[in-house]
Amino acid sequence: MSLFDMKGKVAVITGSTRGIGRAIAERMAEHGAKVVISSRKADVCDEVAKEINGKFGKGTAAAVAANISSKENLQNLVDESNRAFGKIDVLVCNAASNPYYGPLAGISDDQFRKILENNIVANNWLISMVVPQMIERKDGSIIIVSSIGGLKGSTILGAYAISKAADMQLARNLACEYGKHNIRVNCIAPGLIKTDFAKALWDNPENLKASTARSPLQRIGIPDEIAGCAVLMGSKAGDFMTGQTVVIDGGATIS
Repeated sequence: MSLFDMKGKVAVITGSTRGIGRAIAERMAEHGAKVVISSRKADVCDEVAKEINGKFGKGTAAAVAANISSKENLQNLVDESNRAFGKIDVLVCNAASNPYYGPLAGISDDQFRKILENNIVANNWLISMVVPQMIERKDGSIIIVSSIGGLKGSTILGAYAISKAADMQLARNLACEYGKHNIRVNCIAPGLIKTDFAKALWDNPENLKASTARSPLQRIGIPDEIAGCAVLMGSKAGDFMTGQTVVIDGGATIS
């Protein structure tokens, strides 16, 4: 059996209708997992689930729309995922918000709160909803998609970077709390990836050239280059990894 085999596992991935979340869902499905596709819009969730089922077999994917800012929506996501597949083995907290680019002095209170609530508090809500069944089974993997923004200072991504640094600490704290139950909690910290979410950072050719020139690989990443790490963390290959943040950034943070 492959170390990366995910047959028999059920993975719930938030923000999985596009970008990094979708790549993670597709690769986990490819490795044998049942996957729950979730984002705010039900029709888009249904379409992505349909495409995954067409590619990897009927019954591979289910769709459950959820807005991460709503505790009720997140509880419904957990309940419907359990109804569809009977359990949740792997939780990927990928969905996030960043409504503001600029110095912290200019951010509104509502924008700051939205970033912190959606990127930190909502993750803790969802994890707390899923953990009881993992404790009962003495097994589970929780993956939070953070960012290298949480490791660096920024003049335009201040609140977002703060939230992503907090996600790394959330993973460390929860790894300590749940380790005795054989539940692992880890972060992935992507660098600049070609997604719609990060479009403001790469859409301008001059900005992109300046950013990638400082990176050893000298290029932007693609969502699929993040997905393999999530498969590692969700499969037997990652059984002894917990509380860690794995940076996948083309070397940007070391140069």
